Amino acid sequence: MPVTMRWGRCWPMFLLFCALGAQAAPEVVENSLGMKFVRIPAGDFTMGSDATPADLAKHFPHYDAVRLGKIDDEAPAHRVHISRAFYLGQHEVTVGQFRRYLQQSGAVPESIADHTGGYGYNPDYDPDKTVRGDAFEGRDPKYSWTNPGFKQGDDEPVVNVSWNDAVAMAKWLSAKEGRRYRLPTEAEWEYACRAGSDTTFPNGDDPQGLLAIANTFDADAAVNWPRWQEWALPGHDGYAFTSPAGSFAPNAFGVYDMLGNVWEWVGDWYGADTYAHAPAADPTGPASGSRYVRRGGAWHSWSLYARCGFRNWNPPESRYTLLGIRLLYEADH
Repeated sequence: MPVTMRWGRCWPMFLLFCALGAQAAPEVVENSLGMKFVRIPAGDFTMGSDATPADLAKHFPHYDAVRLGKIDDEAPAHRVHISRAFYLGQHEVTVGQFRRYLQQSGAVPESIADHTGGYGYNPDYDPDKTVRGDAFEGRDPKYSWTNPGFKQGDDEPVVNVSWNDAVAMAKWLSAKEGRRYRLPTEAEWEYACRAGSDTTFPNGDDPQGLLAIANTFDADAAVNWPRWQEWALPGHDGYAFTSPAGSFAPNAFGVYDMLGNVWEWVGDWYGADTYAHAPAADPTGPASGSRYVRRGGAWHSWSLYARCGFRNWNPPESRYTLLGIRLLYEADH
């Protein structure tokens, strides 16, 4: 499917790209599954946020104090040094790429292997019996990476994949290609997402800017969830569910969909107080835990939850219609 770029709405990202001195196109390499990776240089950035609920309310006036107050784990803002360059997936892992991985490896995704399935969109499902078309259904064996309840093309991000599925794919690619694939650390993920910016989103502080760079919960998606329409971002990004890889503007590193489309697993265990005692160089999160971090928001995420610094988490066996994969492989130098 051809990809249409919304360059008419992408001028802020172009200016940021130029401001970072990126005269040359990013270095992009392609692996044996057709996955493209962008070289991300070593560098320093400010991770996290010291924003207060009052600060966020300036840009998110419709959110109540309870939702705005769930940001303690983003503090303190702290400087982080990424000491080595790395190659990050230019796009989230797509349905077609995941299918090729399964065909070549013989792997069985967790939602199928454990016979419990995943989640799926069902317009007639409502757990509260009050508003039809309001919720997702699952776990159910009829739902998996092949059926999230809505139609997907091979160029759209795979969903209903667990952390364990992501790690298994990385391990297989590492053995096949002789270089180390893995999930990015939380610090590597946020560094790549910000791409030299220090604002709420890579292209500024205004949530409306997401329409240029991310597939999130807007007027196109809200028609399927009438209960949540007041939280939808005003405007149309053109997609009610997942969008093809590369449908929006890249960030200044040349990476797409770091915000929106699907949440992305990272390699770190979640800790609410992680930032208070994280090392300054190459932090990797707590040594143990029960839940792994996911980042970036998804096609059904409200804009408050699609910020560069927002943190979320799930147990490693979780699989959902909003949750996907972006892989990293380590550079030799």
